[in-house]
Amino acid sequence: MAEQPTANPAEPTQLRGAPITVLAQYLKDLSFESPAAPASVGAATELRDGSVTVDVAVNPLGSNYEIVLRLKVLASHQGNTIYLLEMLYGGIVQLGEVPPEAVEPLLMIEGPRLLFPYARAIVTDMTRDGGFAPLLINPIDFAALYRDFNRRRAEAQQTAAIA
Repeated sequence: MAEQPTANPAEPTQLRGAPITVLAQYLKDLSFESPAAPASVGAATELRDGSVTVDVAVNPLGSNYEIVLRLKVLASHQGNTIYLLEMLYGGIVQLGEVPPEAVEPLLMIEGPRLLFPYARAIVTDMTRDGGFAPLLINPIDFAALYRDFNRRRAEAQQTAAIA
C-alpha cells in the first residue's frame, strides 16, 4: 500500500500548490433603479429587451491582486427602462508559484470564474427583491472575454505603431 503524504499543519492547506486562491470577496458598489415603479413591476412578464454587460479589472495589491467584476444589467420594454442594475463585485486573490506567462490568464479568466457565481446570486436576489422575476445570468466564458481583450489590445498596439 502506498504511503499517503502528510500535511504540515504550519502550512495552510488551501494555499499549498494552488495556482490561485481567493482570500476575500466583497460588494464594492451596488445600484438598482426601477424608474417607472410601481407601474413597471406588473410588466415583469412583458420584458422583451435587455442586456448584460460584464467587464473585468485587475489591480495589484502588493503581493496579491484585486479582481473586480463590473456587471450592468438593463431591462427595457418598448424603449423604456424597466430596471437598471449596476454592480462592482471584488475579490482579493493570491497566486501560487506559477510561470510569469500564466499570471495574466489566471487573473483575467480563473479569478473572475471563481467570483462570478457570488455576483450572479446578488443579481438574482436584487431583481427579485426589486419586484421582478429573478434574473438568472447564464454562465460567462471568461476565456472568450480574455481572447477578445487580447485581440482589442493587439489592434490598439498596431494602430499606435502605424500612427
